Amino acid sequence: MPAVVMILVFSIFPLVASLIIAFSRIRLRSGSYQVRWVGLKNFEKQIFGSEQFHFLGTFAPISVAGWMLAIGATAGILWWLYRYASRRFTLVGFTGRLITAAFGIGLAFLFAATLFSGKQFGTLGVTLFYVFIGCGIQFIIGLGLAFLCTQPVRGRNIFRVVFFVPMMITPIGVGYAFRMIADTTKGPFSPLWQWVGLGEFSWAADAWAARIFIVVGDSWQWIPFIFVVLLAALENVPRDFVEAAEVDGASGWEIFRDVTWPQILPVAATVMLIRVIEAFKIVDLPNIMTSGGPGIATESMTLHSLFAWRALDLGQSAAVAYLLLFVTVVVCVSFFNLVVLGRIRKS
Repeated sequence: MPAVVMILVFSIFPLVASLIIAFSRIRLRSGSYQVRWVGLKNFEKQIFGSEQFHFLGTFAPISVAGWMLAIGATAGILWWLYRYASRRFTLVGFTGRLITAAFGIGLAFLFAATLFSGKQFGTLGVTLFYVFIGCGIQFIIGLGLAFLCTQPVRGRNIFRVVFFVPMMITPIGVGYAFRMIADTTKGPFSPLWQWVGLGEFSWAADAWAARIFIVVGDSWQWIPFIFVVLLAALENVPRDFVEAAEVDGASGWEIFRDVTWPQILPVAATVMLIRVIEAFKIVDLPNIMTSGGPGIATESMTLHSLFAWRALDLGQSAAVAYLLLFVTVVVCVSFFNLVVLGRIRKS
């Protein structure tokens, strides 16, 4: 009973309360507040109304490159659905894949009408950039470092400790540290920036440079997490399999591709699922390093919700938070079904 009460108080109640707020408009008054039910208007404002540019981006007539992206993505997704329906069709599986396909096609047209047509995308696109690009880079580097630390390298135990240090620092500390390091005029590396010719370059005023710096800071903090988990997985790969492949004359790449990777794939998929969930909630680094700027170029959906809350627009803040929940669930469930369960079915 105490555990159930704790869950109800700290989990279920805030979830239900925030859902009610998302469908309401709250006006704060002196000593009181007024709650008015508005239905889906908070969500409509983000998707179709005056906040559309903030959440989805500024739309433009789709360019040739945009049409190529949209048509190519749509054709690939429809072919993927056709292959599933023709080989192993189940109603539940097809419904889940249909949701994934609709979401993927929607994103393709969204980026076709914004990024590929010369316009700015909103907080949804920024968040997906942090998730897919950031997590992809972190996984590749983390896997590479873990693989190197399983090799007979002198002092590898020292490297293991050094690689783990960034996880001990708070996100706020990481944000301020990288904000200082990236200062091209007064930072500790300003002589280096001057030497490469970037002494007068303001990365915080350039949208893509600011996003890249935030991804670098986020990667520095989270690569150790992926590194530690994958290192444990690599060290638990049975040596008999590796030695048998070596006796058969397999190269190092073939051993990794056919022996090591299948053994660590379940762990790799799980750690990436955890990392993706965390990446959707990124708020500290863009808030500290750029305050979401320039404009809204580095503003994640979580920061979007935070800014709305600071402006006392509680309904919009809750609506953005639930839109983030929807996107996170679709992406993570799709990843779990297609990668994790797909691997289980094959094995």
